[in-house]
Amino acid sequence: MDLRPITDKQKSQYNKFVTHVIQSWEWGEARKSLGTPVLRYGLYKNGKLSKVFQLTLHKIPFTNKYVGYLPKGPAPDKNLADALLKIGKENNCAFVKVEPDIEVTGNKTQVTSKFIKSPKPLFTKYNFVLDLTKSEEELLKNLHPKTRYNIKIAQKHGVQVEERVDDEAFKIYLKLYFETTKRQGYHGHNETYHRKVWETLRASDMARLLITTYKDQSLTAWVLLNFKNTLYYLYGGSSKIHPEVMANNLVCWEAIKLGKKMGLKYFNMWGAANTPDPVPSDPYYGFHRFKQGYGGKLVEYIGTYDLVFNWPIYLAFTAIDKLMPLKVFLLKLFKK
Repeated sequence: MDLRPITDKQKSQYNKFVTHVIQSWEWGEARKSLGTPVLRYGLYKNGKLSKVFQLTLHKIPFTNKYVGYLPKGPAPDKNLADALLKIGKENNCAFVKVEPDIEVTGNKTQVTSKFIKSPKPLFTKYNFVLDLTKSEEELLKNLHPKTRYNIKIAQKHGVQVEERVDDEAFKIYLKLYFETTKRQGYHGHNETYHRKVWETLRASDMARLLITTYKDQSLTAWVLLNFKNTLYYLYGGSSKIHPEVMANNLVCWEAIKLGKKMGLKYFNMWGAANTPDPVPSDPYYGFHRFKQGYGGKLVEYIGTYDLVFNWPIYLAFTAIDKLMPLKVFLLKLFKK
């Protein structure tokens, strides 16, 4: 395999190969606008392009080393490992983290021994994906009875859901998003990150908002991305007022209907718990059960792997988990 950088002239060709919005050219441009180094490469076989990917570089504090991050890319086989070994050494990486967009199937995916199983993923191992080629009647029938009931409650209360792409709608989203992160105590990306991603993908007609209102109050806002044949639920925020009107249930159902209206085949719900059957004490339990109610397929991915170049720094980096949850640290690192 011959490794070569992908040029700007190859944008259209590049996007034909990738399978997830995170690997799209447009997502890479959003990361560039945040000052994050983005590297795009192609692997050629007999002079013909056969595989492409993009990764970002993130400086490790107090060192001169970087972490390479390749989310939702190709299988971690020998060809990818050889390519990343070259790229990692050229870019002074301590390690490269990969989270392939590869599902677990009956045919075992080849993961070369050069990669090690990562102790800390960023994406969850499981996800719900809904088949939008089914009729609306069939999709409604496949909902969990409680989910279907909650949707009817929202409709009965007169909750409105509107698709919007204007700046005022984005301000509503930001307000609700940060209200939610504060209320639930989790670490999200900052306003600059959200704004750059939104502006870049909206400009390519790949981003839109769904906002629910009740009695002139905005209750829920979701950012939805579309790439190729898939609609993605990216981020969302909600108000704590009027939980009785079930606005969150309605916005998800309207997202499904929007995906069908756009002629898309799948609705990717962006994640689930890290186990197929979480217990109530699992921090992802509510998150998982909510999405499960929409009748999507629970997909399992092959997981997260690291390709290590500098073991002392890698082990020290991983050990930070004893002082701070590594996912929090990585989120802080990868949003820069």
